[in-house]
Amino acid sequence: MARAPLLLPRPEGLYCPAGDFFIDPLRPVPRALITHGHSDHARPGHGAVLATRQTLDIMAIRYGEEFAASRQAYDGPVTLGEATVSFHPAGHVLGSAQIAVEGRGCRITVSGDYARVPTPTCAPFQPVPCDIFVTEATFALPVFRHPPPEVEIARLLASVAAFPERSHLIGAYALGKAQRVIGALRQAGWDAPIHIHGALQRLCDYHIAEGIDLGDLRPATGGSKADFAGAIVIAPPSAFAATWAQRFPDPVIAFASGWMQVRARARQRGVELPLIISDHVDWPHLTATITELNPAEVWITHGREDALLRWCELNQRQARPLHLVGYEDEAE
Repeated sequence: MARAPLLLPRPEGLYCPAGDFFIDPLRPVPRALITHGHSDHARPGHGAVLATRQTLDIMAIRYGEEFAASRQAYDGPVTLGEATVSFHPAGHVLGSAQIAVEGRGCRITVSGDYARVPTPTCAPFQPVPCDIFVTEATFALPVFRHPPPEVEIARLLASVAAFPERSHLIGAYALGKAQRVIGALRQAGWDAPIHIHGALQRLCDYHIAEGIDLGDLRPATGGSKADFAGAIVIAPPSAFAATWAQRFPDPVIAFASGWMQVRARARQRGVELPLIISDHVDWPHLTATITELNPAEVWITHGREDALLRWCELNQRQARPLHLVGYEDEAE
């Protein structure tokens, strides 16, 4: 009788029969391995959770200390049943990891979300040789070719210099993107205070506690409109629709996202200054990663599967879509 595969898709998510665990499950399960702290991958209510220490800390910040019945911080390869699992940096957000599962003569690397552009706010992506590579496909279309982040930051700073009487409000999600933008601004030499929305405070504080220098951060509260002239303010995109945004002088609305390459999305959001800054791989980095790893098979999940399937076919690579549903792309 044929043995069960090492990993297989189930309604809850990717399941490992050999180790009796799920990776980034969509609903509560007895045992979950979590790649990173974004809510489309890390959900509360599991029995036991294994993740990097930083991901566990981030889940506790977001969901409370009782987000799971028990939790274990990864500290080297772990044997679960007939499978061995190891965690490797993904370059996506602080604590993000690829999960390599080994057993039955096979190694599968589940990349979660990953990025190949270095950032001072998390460990860089680490290539992991494998037989099967499970990749996201968030920006898996040839049109997505993101410029270097320093180019986009230069555009932002040029706008700040051109409109010193206006504030610049940058939409950025609380985990990862906000800190990535702050880190890029500091690398570009912006040492003035950066004002942040209260929703970003705890996660920014955690990054600082982890030794990541974000410079002078101040609450985006109090004072008059004149006090925010020439200021850079970072907030969750949802804050722009609230009265909170009305305290700033004639603000330039910006949004940091890989989706800002799609002009229609920028227009729909009322974005005056779209900043194409992503914490996911674009098309060139995605295909280059597959070429570098050279796995025997590619599994594609949560994203645009068709174009990447076609690319694999044209390059004589075995590939299959997983058709997992329920992932939202919080990080963009």
